[in-house]
Amino acid sequence: MPHAAEADYSAASSPSFTPGPVLLLGAPGVGKGTQAKALMAVWQVPQISTGDILRAIKSDPVKAGTPVGKLAKELMAQGLLVPDELVNDLVALRLQEPDTARGFILDGFPRTLGQAKWLDSHLASTPGIDGQKRLPVVALSVNVGYNQLLRRITGRRNCPVCKSIYNVYTHPPVIEGICDREGAILEQRTDDTEAIFTERMRTYQAQTAPVIDHYRALGRFEELNGELAVEDVTARILGALVRLRSENLANIVTGNGRGQ
Repeated sequence: MPHAAEADYSAASSPSFTPGPVLLLGAPGVGKGTQAKALMAVWQVPQISTGDILRAIKSDPVKAGTPVGKLAKELMAQGLLVPDELVNDLVALRLQEPDTARGFILDGFPRTLGQAKWLDSHLASTPGIDGQKRLPVVALSVNVGYNQLLRRITGRRNCPVCKSIYNVYTHPPVIEGICDREGAILEQRTDDTEAIFTERMRTYQAQTAPVIDHYRALGRFEELNGELAVEDVTARILGALVRLRSENLANIVTGNGRGQ
């Protein structure tokens, strides 16, 4: 790893570094979940996803007892989608919890341009749990080529017994179709097909493009090569965040609105 990257990694992993809100973007199969776990471990900050928030409402009587929690639970019980406005309210409640003070990893939110603009406005106008002004969102996109993603998704096989995961292209079992540990017949998820993957990619690109354009215009976006080794991708994410946070601070000092 180059010396500059080592310095960025060291700075980003320092206990004194405040990551702030980080939006981690990536198409299905890029390894975004793996990277989110690594960043949570480095910074000791939570991952926030609307899926987790909605699941918590179903299982936590306290969260389900709030006005927005009750409304969300009623909609989900009827099989209805939770509208953007209500999702925003739920995220706002989550951001009041103490573990978000130093920062958090955003997963699946903001999903639309409207949600991104709401989040920017909310963070700028609402102090954190410690009373301090919150840092703005930095968006980092982990990119992997289409063909590589297709192989990752369609080649995936799972053991129904021990839950081991294989890939027929990159990590095949010793005996084709058989788990090395359990001897069980490996299974392929019904949605791990090329047709479904292609549709998911179209949806992701259509939804994400305006969000990417939004943060790129603000100077708070960077793309990263997701085809490197996992630890190298993590190091580049950390380095990118150090650079973007430094540039944002410089923009505020000089009065350049791009960093706001």
